[in-house]
Amino acid sequence: MSSSKDAVRKILDLVKADKRTSLTAPEGKLVCDAYGVPVPKEGVAKSAAEAAKIATDMGFPVVMKIVSPDILHKTEAGGVMVGVKTAADVEKNYAAILANAKKYKSDAKIEGIQVQQMLAGGTEVIVGSITDGSFGKLVAFGLGGVLVEILKDITFRLAPTTKQDALSMLDGIQAHDMLKGVRGGDPVNREALADIIVKVSQLVSDFPEIIELDLNPVFATKKDAIAADVRIVVDFDYKPRPAPRPTEEIVTAMNRIMQPKAVAVIGASAEDGKIGNSVMKNLINGGYKGEIYPIHPKAAEILGYKAYKSVKDVPGVIDTAVFAIPAKFVAGALIECGEKKIPGAVLIPSGFAEAGAPELQAEIVEIGKKYNVRLMGPNIYGFYYTPANLCATFCTAYDVKGHAALSSQSGGIGMAIIGFSRSAKMGVSAIVGLGNKSDIDEDDLLAFFEQDPNTNLIAQHCEDLKDGRAFAEAAKRVSKKKPVVVLKAGRTSAGAKAASSHTGALAGNDKIYEDVLKQSGVIRARSLRQLLEFARGIPVLPTPKGENVLIITGAGGSGVLLSDSVVDNGLSLMTMPPDLDAAFRKFIPPFGAAGNPVDITGGEPPITYVNTVKLGLSDERIHSLILGYWHTIVTPPMVFARNMVEVKKEMEAKGFVKPIVASLAGDIEVEEAAEYLYQNGIPAYAYSTELPVEVLGAKYKWARGAGLL
Repeated sequence: MSSSKDAVRKILDLVKADKRTSLTAPEGKLVCDAYGVPVPKEGVAKSAAEAAKIATDMGFPVVMKIVSPDILHKTEAGGVMVGVKTAADVEKNYAAILANAKKYKSDAKIEGIQVQQMLAGGTEVIVGSITDGSFGKLVAFGLGGVLVEILKDITFRLAPTTKQDALSMLDGIQAHDMLKGVRGGDPVNREALADIIVKVSQLVSDFPEIIELDLNPVFATKKDAIAADVRIVVDFDYKPRPAPRPTEEIVTAMNRIMQPKAVAVIGASAEDGKIGNSVMKNLINGGYKGEIYPIHPKAAEILGYKAYKSVKDVPGVIDTAVFAIPAKFVAGALIECGEKKIPGAVLIPSGFAEAGAPELQAEIVEIGKKYNVRLMGPNIYGFYYTPANLCATFCTAYDVKGHAALSSQSGGIGMAIIGFSRSAKMGVSAIVGLGNKSDIDEDDLLAFFEQDPNTNLIAQHCEDLKDGRAFAEAAKRVSKKKPVVVLKAGRTSAGAKAASSHTGALAGNDKIYEDVLKQSGVIRARSLRQLLEFARGIPVLPTPKGENVLIITGAGGSGVLLSDSVVDNGLSLMTMPPDLDAAFRKFIPPFGAAGNPVDITGGEPPITYVNTVKLGLSDERIHSLILGYWHTIVTPPMVFARNMVEVKKEMEAKGFVKPIVASLAGDIEVEEAAEYLYQNGIPAYAYSTELPVEVLGAKYKWARGAGLL
């Protein structure tokens, strides 16, 4: 590869010496040649015979053009012939072009005639690359021509891409059917297109100064794919982001911060209503068993704990310092933490970049770097780590232990996470506020939770990703082991504007987030409620063994809506084999409908639900079940719920373990039934045909991304 790199380096050095910001078309062609990106073949002929030989070698039809520094308007001069089909025609046209040129400008200096491969037919597509502030180098693919500007139907991946990523891009645009050949047209050569994407992605990765590249159009045919036009823009001052810290280094610091043996509270207070008082009370009432050191300039003790003037006066080691002092005093106290070698500072105070004081934030970032203190925040509610009974926050003590770790960039969303978790009895391992993300961000949390035995799912709310590439690389690794759910706020231009005024972070093009998160195996939540429901539901469901989904319903109307939800969530309704159809029909009334959904009708006793669900669980061809329950006198809600839990347990004992979700339609008693089902491993929702299927769809997305399906 080094010779091709050398060839490109030579061209870029020339461009740099000329102080240019873009390459000429011939330079662009040379760059493509160096990296094996197919461009039209061409050659300059000095005689008619030579022109005929060049044309025969490259294959007809060809385009012929006069090459003369004195003739700028070639067509006007009669110096262009298009669609020349035979060697004889080439020789004839050679003479004609020369004659036309002489007539047009008798003293024109003629260097020969260019013979160029003529690209015919095919589908016009774009392959390109852009440089994003958060994600760095991305490759893009879409339909070419004017369509791309109108439909904005384009898909992105991080560069460099694998062949597999490149092939997935061809299916990642809405108009992907166009590439398969429409109305008798030929399909395009997918391998050839993917090959161009991979080569472009390698080129921009090898040369970061290439900040934009467009191959538009690329003519894609059944035989090959050729880039007709190349545009390359450079910026020699462009500096890629520095590489993130090594994972081991992140984990070492995060382990001490999240599971400290000793916590200092800077700005601890005995006065109710003060943040430093709430933090102290939460640490104490939350049941934290480590050392607590209140730091206060005057007090001798606070809430029964000996107080110190400075962290430097504390005799023992401190792992985490929680700050509850005004922004202007943070830098001074942080230097003392650095001198005390405290690995982590939890910065609750606001009044930094989010409040128009970026210089205060820049100052603490520098101090953090100098002393190697990791900073959480500023402008946060703090964090919870339940395995250590640690409530390092001014919110409320929290004690429902479980295995979901949640984080939010916003304090309000953090409170919503706490409230929902408490209300839904959803156990958490951690809830973390990230605020301004002056230092610690989502990828630091991913590195910690990846190796944390108390966490089996990570759900994150974010408004921006400081280093999207570092996040994507961490998420790709972690999501193979544990589901990662992300709610990206600011996906619309209005939301992006609000996010930028909120945290000094402008949301990028949402399509980039969409595609890169998917490439990284992340499950994207579309709403806060969905983030919370996914965090609660994904760990409850077993991993499916295949794609066949079956709906069993007592209400025809639910069956229709559930079927819509199945399609909306990328799941596939199983096609019912005749023998299975016959088996289901044995249990349902003659006016019920077998097929999929299996509609058992409303007036059926509990035994019909039991028999059909048992059959659904025992047949190996069915991989997951969606139940639509309808409240009737014959089968009341709690009777249905208890029966389903019993069937599930009985079948599990026989080795039949499948995901089951349920939608309950009925009067208020269905709420209790849904709760009972959920507590027994069946995510169930009253009054919704969407949520249960969304949760099942999320489990499938994770299983596919992790390569378990």
